[in-house]
Formats: sequence, structure tokens, C-alpha cells
Amino acid sequence: MLTQFDLRGHEGPFDDVLPGPDGSGRDVGEPVASIIGQVRSGGDAALRDLTEKFDGVRLDDLRVPSSELVAASSRLPDHLASALELAWDRLSRYHSQEFDAPLDYVDGGVRVRHLVRPVARAGAYAPGGRARYPSTVLMCAAPARVAGVPDLALCVPPGPDGRIDDSVLAAAQLAGIDEVYRVGGAQAIAAMAFGTESIRAVDVIVGPGNRYVAEAKRQVSGVVGVASSFAGPSEVVVVAGPDTPPAWAAIDLVVQAEHGPDGTAWLVTWSERVLKSVVTEVERIVAASPRRRDLEATFASGGYACLVDGPEAAVDVSNVVAPEHLELLFDGAEELLWRVTSAGAVFCGPWSPASFGDYIAGPNHVLPTNRTARFSSALRADDFVRHIHAVTASRPAIESLGPAVIALAEAEGLPAHADSIRYRL
Repeated sequence: MLTQFDLRGHEGPFDDVLPGPDGSGRDVGEPVASIIGQVRSGGDAALRDLTEKFDGVRLDDLRVPSSELVAASSRLPDHLASALELAWDRLSRYHSQEFDAPLDYVDGGVRVRHLVRPVARAGAYAPGGRARYPSTVLMCAAPARVAGVPDLALCVPPGPDGRIDDSVLAAAQLAGIDEVYRVGGAQAIAAMAFGTESIRAVDVIVGPGNRYVAEAKRQVSGVVGVASSFAGPSEVVVVAGPDTPPAWAAIDLVVQAEHGPDGTAWLVTWSERVLKSVVTEVERIVAASPRRRDLEATFASGGYACLVDGPEAAVDVSNVVAPEHLELLFDGAEELLWRVTSAGAVFCGPWSPASFGDYIAGPNHVLPTNRTARFSSALRADDFVRHIHAVTASRPAIESLGPAVIALAEAEGLPAHADSIRYRL
């Protein structure tokens, strides 16, 4: 079920011996472009046609009335409502700390103020289909609200009956989301990017999705801001040591695989016994799962088990994979954090499964995938703001620093730039 690699004795780097990304998005580029074009030209009518085609339901009203959000909240079991509220509180407190930095300083008669301005409107996407994700609603909304975004819209694929799950609507109600639309897939991304009769265009789009959603975000990037680069199908690297319980490593591999197709799940260990035990345990869990077919398909295309010489080599392998989630399921994991260079999020020690971060730890679970962790990060409040610097110069500052401006402007052949200082001198 897991494709195995024996890299013992390989001195690295591992780039040349490990499988690379499958080019997710390339094979769906044309159909996604077609969907975007239909939505851009056809607006709501195109959204209704595409929703009927892909979700199997014909909708008259794309927007979910706010009364449905309130009603959904009232229907939730108390334990689920309490869990949502706890997650929302922890997310909000975590993201609130991002702006604790000096925003005003003076140097040599020049005052520079750092102005942080939220975008006017943001769009969030929560996947549907095989599962429901109220947690993703909270993850997208918390940093947006902390950043001060005044207007937040949410798109969610509808079920066959045209409805959205109560837990998702309750999460939207808890987060104070202004508008909820029953639209999914690449068409939802196009609608938020360009606007339709029902859905006003946004400035930033966030949230994970399948490869069609991820490719749509790539295509509209530049028209709108797209945070957490390529937040696509789920990924995990589980690094297990000789003392890691095989059942724990196995279930954490299955956790990510159950998100659906096109994901990847890696086991990396320096214990041959652990590798064999984990593979056996994965097969047992999958065989008993109600999602057996989906899990088998995911592991067949993106499941790997890798044997290396030691924990340092295991981290080096992970850095090449640059996973969305990295689990270091062994004691003393924090001592190797310095070696981690590319991962969306790292979970240290056997008591820190990625599922804890998916819901309640505090940081965001919207993370970069498809090896984009090499250059991008988890969703942050900072993804919803613009940074503007405001400069106030005094006369003494112009008198002391102005000649340098003149020299540089003349060197670049820009006389008006130099004269703007000369006039003041």
C-alpha cells in the first residue's frame, strides 16, 4: 500500500531519489480556465449551471439567509457548540499576537510610521463533498477578523439537497461571517475574484480545496490576493523513532489520507521494525475503515514509507518533501527543530498529532501544500492587511540627508528627483 524507499547509506541530498510533485493543477488548467471564463461572463446564471453540474442541485438563491445560520446554531449539540467556541477563542487569541511589534520610530529627524490597513473584503472557501469543515470556517475567519477585515464572505459547496451542514453554518454564525453562498469548486473562486450579480468581488481569497480550487486560485492570483500558497490536497510526513507506538504513527498517516484524493502521506523512520509494524497497522486500519476505497486510492498514489540512517536524515528527507504537516513523533524532537527548513507546520513529540493542530492548538490549519512550504507560510492575520509606511521628514533631516538623495538621483539620471531636494535646500 505504501511505496517504500531504503535510503540508508545515502549521504544526500535526497532531491534526486525522492518523487517530486505530480504537477497538480497542470492537468486541470484548461477546464479550470473554462469555468473561470463562464463565471466571469455568465455571473449567477453560470454559477447555477455549474452547481447543478458538479453538485447535483439546482439553486434559485445562492446566498444562505442569515436566519439559517442562527437556526443552525440553535440545532447544534451543546458539546459541539462548546468545542467551536473554544476553538474560536484560541484562534483569535493566537492571531491577535501577530501585530505586537513597534510601528513607530524616529531616526535622524525622520519619523517612519508603519500603517497596517485591512483589506476591505475577503472571501473564504471551505471544502465540502466527502466531509464538512466547520473548523476551516473558523480558521479562515479568525485571522481576518483579528486583522480588522470589515466584510467577509464564505463559499461552501452545497449538498444534494441544496443545504449546507448545520455545523458549518453555526461556525459562520459564531465567526460573524457576513455572507454565506452555496457555491463550490473553481466556480466559487472565480465568483469571488471577479464578482457576479449575487457575489461581490473580494480583495483576498483564502481557504483550502481540491486541485481544481487550488488551480483556480493560482489563475486568479494577481486579480486578488491569494494567501497560503497552493492550499490544496492534504499532506503529512510522519517521522517515527524506535520507541514510537506504531499504531500512533499509522493512524496519523490515515488522518491525512482520509481528506480525499491527490494527498500524500509519508512515513520516515530509521527503524526497520517500526517501518514494517506501521505499514501493517495502516493496512489494518484502512481495511476496517468506512472510507476504505478512498484511503486505498490515496495511499496507492501518494503513500510512501522511507527508511533512513537516523533522525537527522529523516528531517532532511522531510525538507525535500516540504510537507503541509510534519510530525516528529519521538522524544527530543524539539532538539531537531533547527534542522527543519520547509514545512507548513511542525508537531513535536509523540503527544502532538497534527489533528490537534487541525482544530484547537491555536495556529492556523490552512497551510501551504505541493512543496510550496519552500517559500510560503501558514495563513496569518498578516495575509489580510496591507503595510503602508508613512514618512515625516524634518528640515534638519533634509539638510543633512538631502545631498545623498541628490547624488543618487543624479547617478540614475533623474534630475527632477534631485531638484525636489534642491528646492528645499
